[in-house]
Parts: sequence; C-alpha cells; structure tokens
Amino acid sequence: MKRIAKFEKVSFEQFAPACEEAFPGCDAREIYDNITLPKRATKGSAGYDFRTPEGFTLEAGKTIKIPTGIRVWMEPEWVLKLYPRSGLGFKFRLQMNNTVGIIDSDYYYSDNEGHIFCKITNDSKENKTVILKRGDGFCQGIFIEYGITLDDDSDGVRNGGFGSTSN
Repeated sequence: MKRIAKFEKVSFEQFAPACEEAFPGCDAREIYDNITLPKRATKGSAGYDFRTPEGFTLEAGKTIKIPTGIRVWMEPEWVLKLYPRSGLGFKFRLQMNNTVGIIDSDYYYSDNEGHIFCKITNDSKENKTVILKRGDGFCQGIFIEYGITLDDDSDGVRNGGFGSTSN
C-alpha cells in the first residue's frame, strides 16, 4: 500500500463557528476535543470512516451540513472521495448532496484550513428517521490516484472550498 496522506484536525478557531451553525447551543470546545481522525475499520477496508462530531436526528427529506473538524494533507497526484457509509445509504437512502465529495490535494492550503464539510440528506422513501450519536460513522473517504492530460497547463491556485476553482 502507498502511504500518501495524513488526517489532521483543523484549528478550534476554524471549527467553532461551523459547529455552532450546525449544532446551535453546542459546547464547541468539548465537541472539538472529542473529534477523532478518520480510520479504516479493518486492514481490508478501502474507506476511512468519518465520525459525527455531535449527535443529530435527521428526518426523511431533511438535510444537514456537518463540519467534520478534519483536514487532510495528501500527495499532489491523489484525491479523497467521500461517500455515505454503505449501511446508512442502504437503510435510509442517506446521500451526499453533491453525490460524491471531492477533496483535492490543494484544498489543504485554503484559508479555511481545508476543513472538510459533508452535506447529507435523508432521502428515505419509507419516512425513516436517521439518528446518529456523537462518534457514529456517517461517511467514508477513499483515496484515489488520478492522472492529467499530456497538454494540461493548469496553473491556478485554490483559495476556498465549494466552487472556489470555477471560472
């Protein structure tokens, strides 16, 4: 296996406002101190499990934007793809709002410290409610190596997240 990345926590100053927005009235310091870095469940797992920083209930048809408190440094030829945990997708139709989250290697250097957010929707057609406790796995990240075209001449510099590289 190639070792190409390292997960870290963002600073408390970066996390706290996002935590308060997602979980009004929360104790951001306590939540931050208990954030765990993504890990694989088994040696054969491809995905690194991201855990909820705080518990929440998500009724059918509802959406939440979760500040993970996590950033990732990775080699330039790699991307981190984020997917819902398989069981949650199967049981509740829990979906990432952008289908697949894409974390580029240069996102790490953004002004927001490369803070990874996951916006998920409970798309249950059976009116099921998702209840996750603090520390429950809710999405998984898989590192993928990628290539570029022979005539690629990109020289732009990222500074931000969602849509920041659009022209």
